[in-house]
Amino acid sequence: MFQRSVADGVHRIEHAYVNSYLVEDDAGVMVVDAGLPGMWPHLVRALTRLGYSPGSVRALVLTHAHFDHVGTAAKLRREYRTPILVHDADRRLAAHPYRYLHENARLRYPVQHPGALRTLGAMTLAGALTVRGVTDVHSLDAPAAAALPGAPELLHTPGHTAGHVALHFPDRGVLITGDALVTLDPYTGRHGPQIVSGAATADSSEALASLERLAATGAPTLLTGHGEPYLDGAASAVEQALAAGAS
Repeated sequence: MFQRSVADGVHRIEHAYVNSYLVEDDAGVMVVDAGLPGMWPHLVRALTRLGYSPGSVRALVLTHAHFDHVGTAAKLRREYRTPILVHDADRRLAAHPYRYLHENARLRYPVQHPGALRTLGAMTLAGALTVRGVTDVHSLDAPAAAALPGAPELLHTPGHTAGHVALHFPDRGVLITGDALVTLDPYTGRHGPQIVSGAATADSSEALASLERLAATGAPTLLTGHGEPYLDGAASAVEQALAAGAS
């Protein structure tokens, strides 16, 4: 699904319960998160509709390097010659996107949360088991982020992964949260603002602490790694996520 203009100059692509975003300004476009391999035709179609062709995509930014956010990265790098940026603390994970730390055993979640079977099944069909890592990456830090389309403020929000980041666009009233805060947890099937369960989060206590950085932005619109956009502001989303706690 391609959702044009979910915010000023920001477009959403959703496939298999995973979101990617296209951020435009006068200087071009960047992709934020690369979804799963099945995202590829939807990404190409969206870029084409917006007028971008191989060689014209300024960057792919990874909020973090889990397999469901790296799925089309190698192909975008190869076919669009797009540089990939990731926080240094997730550089190794980008090369090995299945070797991530998690607090809880993943196999118990479909048993305890059968509502998640639909989500996890869709992700599997979209190539969740066949993601290639990427090693040709550039460091994502505050100066690098400021040079990207939309000139986002970079927020280091560790917990889900060590190098997780969020992107704040103050002039657009938008915060791309990645998986620091989601409105759908793929592992439980639960909707609403929350952190991702321990099936895929390295340190839930740290992830909950990082929410305060999101709240401090005061952003009216939150665009998450999984689930629908949240339109009632960062403070409200964080309040609900803290109340939900870890799972």
